[in-house]
Amino acid sequence: MTHPIASQKIQAELAQHSKAQSSALPKLKSLIKGLTLPAVLILVCEYLVRAGFIEPYLLPAPSSLWLTLTELAAGDLWQHIWASSWRVLAGFAIGSLLALVFAVLVGLNKQAEDFLEPSFSAIKSIPSLAWIPLLLLWLGIDEASKITLIAIGAFFPVYTNTVAAIKGVDRKLIEVAQVYRLKYWQRVQQIILPAAAPGILTGLRNGLSLSWMFMIAAELIAATQGIGYLLSDGRETSRPDIVILAIILLAVLGKLTDSLMKALETWVLRWRDVIKN
Repeated sequence: MTHPIASQKIQAELAQHSKAQSSALPKLKSLIKGLTLPAVLILVCEYLVRAGFIEPYLLPAPSSLWLTLTELAAGDLWQHIWASSWRVLAGFAIGSLLALVFAVLVGLNKQAEDFLEPSFSAIKSIPSLAWIPLLLLWLGIDEASKITLIAIGAFFPVYTNTVAAIKGVDRKLIEVAQVYRLKYWQRVQQIILPAAAPGILTGLRNGLSLSWMFMIAAELIAATQGIGYLLSDGRETSRPDIVILAIILLAVLGKLTDSLMKALETWVLRWRDVIKN
């Protein structure tokens, strides 16, 4: 005869196992749906190239890209990936940190907004390529110019979204803080920043995506390593397979970092009661 406590433990374990299976199935279905379009595109491209509708020197067959990948992996591919990744992470960290500081200052202080917002709005409109000649003159072709350009790219999405999120905090929450007689910095820490967190995290995700774009702009101009350098090298040597492989690497790395940021966003905002598909 099974002991009642042991029976309850078994039932609880079975319930947890069933819950885990039920939650894993939708994720698997979502993954399959997400891979459907890339798989179809790969098959269509493979057919068009093999059938002779598209010349291989314009668009190589997807199956041939595997050979290019193994060729590069046997060389210095990982060094290129590491060089680009750490530039993006360093530039994003610097740019987003500065953006958060200035955004909180502008969002909470009308005087700071009057001084800073017009200049930031004007600088935000400058294209990324316009910064490159100036940064090369000031900082040379070393890492400083590349990281600075990436930091500029990360700055403005984080700054814009954070300012908008802070200014969009419900006034009723501020009134509640006044009722409880919270001090100014207590209001900021306990009311304003948590309420603005969704917009801030959205800005961080956008800033990270733009960091990858600005990284390519920096590496295309002056670099001896990195994914942008692979793009330039593939163009100069008439190797479309290297160019396409570099683009795929950018897509994979961008998706990976965005997924990590999305997981962080979900964890930080786990207190929210929102619609979940």
